[in-house]
Amino acid sequence: MIVHVRLFATLRRHYPHLGIGEAMAVELTDGATIGQLIEHLHLPSAEIKIVFVNSIIQKWEHTLDDKDRVGIFPPVGGG
Repeated sequence: MIVHVRLFATLRRHYPHLGIGEAMAVELTDGATIGQLIEHLHLPSAEIKIVFVNSIIQKWEHTLDDKDRVGIFPPVGGG
């Protein structure tokens, strides 16, 4: 299956070739979870705060489906 992943804020530094807001197609085995996607992308779990799948916040155990849209966000601060 293929999911479309967008990395936000500081997570983009792990894939510097991506433009702002650009999604990358990631091929995974059927039944893969968000946690497995994060491992596949070699992203440090400590840098991830929220994951959206099709605009809904999901837990790492959530099973992904073909053509899902995934947004991965780090903790964000501001003031």
